[in-house]
Amino acid sequence: MARLPWLEINDPFPPVTGGEPNGLLAAGADLSPTRLIDAYQRGIFPWYIAQEPILWWSPAPRCVIIPEQFHVSRSLQKRLRLGNFQITSNLAFADVMHACATVDDRKHGTWITQDMFDAYCNMHELGWAHSVEVWRDDELVGGVYGLAIGRVFFGESMFSRSTDASKIALLFLCRALVAMDFKLLDCQIENPHLLSLGAKNISHSQFQTTLQEYAYPATPLNIQEWRAAIQLAQPTAPL
Repeated sequence: MARLPWLEINDPFPPVTGGEPNGLLAAGADLSPTRLIDAYQRGIFPWYIAQEPILWWSPAPRCVIIPEQFHVSRSLQKRLRLGNFQITSNLAFADVMHACATVDDRKHGTWITQDMFDAYCNMHELGWAHSVEVWRDDELVGGVYGLAIGRVFFGESMFSRSTDASKIALLFLCRALVAMDFKLLDCQIENPHLLSLGAKNISHSQFQTTLQEYAYPATPLNIQEWRAAIQLAQPTAPL
C-alpha cells in the first residue's frame, strides 16, 4: 500500500488521478485561503475530525448538480406554497455552519472542527464562502454553505430543522447560481437525498475538465451581488 503523501505548508498537492483509494489524496498543510482555493480548483477538499491531521480528498466519481436541472418534486412545491418560509443569503453564515456541525457527521463524528469553522468563516469574510438560510417565524430552520470559485459552487454542508428545509435552501441556491451563470454545483459524495434532487455522478475526467473550464479565474463575489441573486431567485408566482 502506497504511503500517504504528507504536505508541509508550502508543498504543492500531488497530482489528482482519480484512482486514489476512497479518494484520499494527502495529509497535512493548512487551511489558509490560498491553500483552500487551490484545492477546490483542483477538485480537492479537506475532510477530517478533531485530533486528526488535515486530510485532503478527491473522490471519483463526483456527485454534482447542474443548477438549472435541480428537480422540484410535487411535494416540495406544496411545501414551498404552504410553509411560510423566508429565504436569505449570507445573513447568518456562522449560524449555518454551527447548525451543520451538529447534524452532519459524515459517519465519523463531527468534521466541522474549530479550525474548519474559523477557516471557512474567514473565507466568508473574504467573499469566497456563502450561505443560504431558510427561516420560519424568525427561526433558522435550514441552510447550506459552500465556496464560490470561478463559476463553480462547491457545496460543503447543509442542515434541516424542519421538513424539506435543506431542500428549499438548495433549491434557492441553485436558482441563484443560474442567475449568476454558474455552471456546476459540486456535491462531493452522492447520497439518496441529493440524487432525489437531480444530482448525478460524473467521471473524474469530466469533473476535471469542467473545473479547468469554469473554476478559473477565481475572484471573490461581492456579498451584495450574491444577496441580489437570491432575491431574484425568489418567484412572485407559485412554482
